[in-house]
Amino acid sequence: MDSDDPLIFRVGMFFYVLGGGAFILFVTSDLAEQADFDFLFIALLMMGIGWMFRRGKAPPPSAGRFSWVNKQREERKKKNQGKQDPKKK
Repeated sequence: MDSDDPLIFRVGMFFYVLGGGAFILFVTSDLAEQADFDFLFIALLMMGIGWMFRRGKAPPPSAGRFSWVNKQREERKKKNQGKQDPKKK
């Protein structure tokens, strides 16, 4: 985990993990045909709290893996727009 993340974002991730665990407990109880909806409500609550804490985190910077593909796509769009403009006149 990034040590540069402020504590509030780490707490948000902790609530996500707790919510995921509670959801797994709900699914397990449902598979056992003794559905305990308390686990579902706890999971939703924990995920909501986690989302509130994590929503302010900026997205990570682009890794540039698909920069060539994006560049080719933009060039193709420009080329197609150049062909379509004279037809509109």
